[in-house]
Amino acid sequence: MRQFGLIGRTLSHSFSQTYFTQKFYSLQLAEHQYDLFELATIGELPGLVAAHPNLVGLNVTVPYKEQVVPYLDKLAPSASRVGAVNVIEFSAEGQLIGHNTDYIGFRDSLRTFCPLRGEDARALILGNGGAAKAVEVALHDLNIPYWNVTRQPLGPGLTYEDVTPEILAAHPLIVNTTPLGTFPLTDECPWLPYQALTERHYLYDLVYNPSETLFMLKGKEAGAQVKNGFEMLCLQAEAAWDIWNAQ
Repeated sequence: MRQFGLIGRTLSHSFSQTYFTQKFYSLQLAEHQYDLFELATIGELPGLVAAHPNLVGLNVTVPYKEQVVPYLDKLAPSASRVGAVNVIEFSAEGQLIGHNTDYIGFRDSLRTFCPLRGEDARALILGNGGAAKAVEVALHDLNIPYWNVTRQPLGPGLTYEDVTPEILAAHPLIVNTTPLGTFPLTDECPWLPYQALTERHYLYDLVYNPSETLFMLKGKEAGAQVKNGFEMLCLQAEAAWDIWNAQ
C-alpha cells in the first residue's frame, strides 16, 4: 500500500482527498490511498509519520505550511524560495523533503489568465501569509511588479486604507490570498474601492469554494476579468504527484 495524506488543523472541506481518490480510481491504482490527518499542533507530525510506515507523501495546508519547516530534513529549492511548504516527499533514504507547488500552480494558471507582463501588469497581493509568499515568487518569475496589501503597516507594503482609485488604476492585476469569502463566510471580501475597477483589471482569487466569491462578483460587476483558485489547486496537485513519483 502506498499511502498519501493531508495534514492541517481543520480538514472537513478537503479538496485533496477527493482529487487524489478520483485520480487513483481513474488510473486503477488499487494499492494507493489518501487520508486526512488533522493535527492539533504541528508537533504531532513525527508521531504521525512513525505510526504510518506506508506513507510516501503528504500535502500540508493551513496553518502548518510554515510551521512544518523545522520538522523536515531538508527543503527543495521551491520551498526555500517561497519560505513555505505544501508538499512533503518521503525520500528513498527516509528523509522528509519539503517542496512548494502552490507557486507552480498559481504561476501556470496565471499565464493563461492574465496576458500582461512587466510594468503593464503591476499587481496588488491582498494578504501576507504563506499563500501570498507563493504568489510573490510566481509574479517574480513572470516579471510582474507587485505590492502587498495588509491590514497593518508592513515594511514597504500598503494598507487597505492606502488603496485609492488611483492605486487600483495603476495595478490591473489583483490577487486575493486571504481567506475572506471562503465557505461558510461567503458574504465577506477584502476592502477595496471596487467602483474604481474597469474592464482592464484581472482579479484572481485563490479561494475556490465557493466558485464565485464576493470579491469576484464585485469585479465582474465592474467589467473586470475574474478567476478562482480551482485550476491552481489542480495544477499544484499534479506537480505534487510528479514529485511523489519521481523516484
